[in-house]
Amino acid sequence: MPAPTSEINLATSRSLGLVAITHGEKYQQANRALEEAGFARLPNGAFTAPMTDPQVARRTASALVNRAHEHGATITTSTRPYLGDIGTEIAALLPGPWNAGLQIYAHPLWQEDLFPMLWEAGEIYRALEDHRLPFASVLKNGSGTELLLVERPGHRSGYLLGALTDREQEDPHDDPTTPHSIVLPSDPRLAARAVTHTFLPAYHRSLHHQDLNTVLHALERIREEHETLQTIKDSGRYSDGVPLRNSRLIAGMERDFADHAWLSYSDVLEHAPVLLTRCRPAATPWPEDAAVLTRLREALAHSQDAWHEWNDLGDNLYSVPRTLPDHEWSQVRGQLGLAVLPAIETWLAHTKVFERQARAAEPGGPATLSAPSPRLLTTSPTPPSASRSAPVHR
Repeated sequence: MPAPTSEINLATSRSLGLVAITHGEKYQQANRALEEAGFARLPNGAFTAPMTDPQVARRTASALVNRAHEHGATITTSTRPYLGDIGTEIAALLPGPWNAGLQIYAHPLWQEDLFPMLWEAGEIYRALEDHRLPFASVLKNGSGTELLLVERPGHRSGYLLGALTDREQEDPHDDPTTPHSIVLPSDPRLAARAVTHTFLPAYHRSLHHQDLNTVLHALERIREEHETLQTIKDSGRYSDGVPLRNSRLIAGMERDFADHAWLSYSDVLEHAPVLLTRCRPAATPWPEDAAVLTRLREALAHSQDAWHEWNDLGDNLYSVPRTLPDHEWSQVRGQLGLAVLPAIETWLAHTKVFERQARAAEPGGPATLSAPSPRLLTTSPTPPSASRSAPVHR
């Protein structure tokens, strides 16, 4: 078994001077070497030393070599500039308000935290699997888009960029909507151009397809149970042919259906509004679909009270240390499902029209026109899971 490592990566920054990032199973020893050599620690966990005075810089470098040797730390000098600067420079050149921040994964196990957040199955995913990536720059636009920028391993220059997500996702290797990472050049202007004109359009198309698939899968789940319930009601028999002996059983089945249907329909309420805003039937071969899209928007509008009630209930429960028992949750969902049943049936009746219009409205596709109109619904998320935060630098 190889001995635990303690490593120091050195890079230069125009504004910070010499930047040092520690990593390895014994990264704390490297931290002590830097502190004793006179480096100052930044909030993100990196260490810096100025290079404005050549004599001071030489003394600091000499001290670092000695302290690193005493603490068993290995020093590596990077051929690239400090990644924190590169991320900031690229972010400043992207359209709209973007910012970038360096994250450090000092212990080798910490970079594994990126896997469930990485919406990617290309080169950057393989880089995480096969290489040690002790730091990365995360670019954010304030509207939920987060991009991961890392140095391209095995190359003396260039970077890899992929997408991060806090959504639940399938295995990215099996999900056709997964956006693929791209290789960026070293020049920040060329890199920003590639992000703007290549990566972000593909990323937004992937989001569109994922949202559309979420809605379609939700409707398919509802449709299957709805058809089963209708068959039982029409025939007066269970699916195995046994006759129904009590009309109250039908009412119970309807409540159970409404309970399950609400859970799926909440996906429609969350993701369908923005998809509908992109639909431009006049720019497609089916301009007559406009009337159907109007009915679908109206169905969402009629569901708005139930949607707000559901989210308000979730917010209230998460603000106090208690939860509803399962049977009470089922009762609430059933009541909401029955309240929006006409809207659900409208969506079931017009799923195919919605699908073809939403597919034609793919961002960057032939049916994309001017900026979409405001969203019909202002959807609030269902009770959130624990929020993602930057790794703690110990």
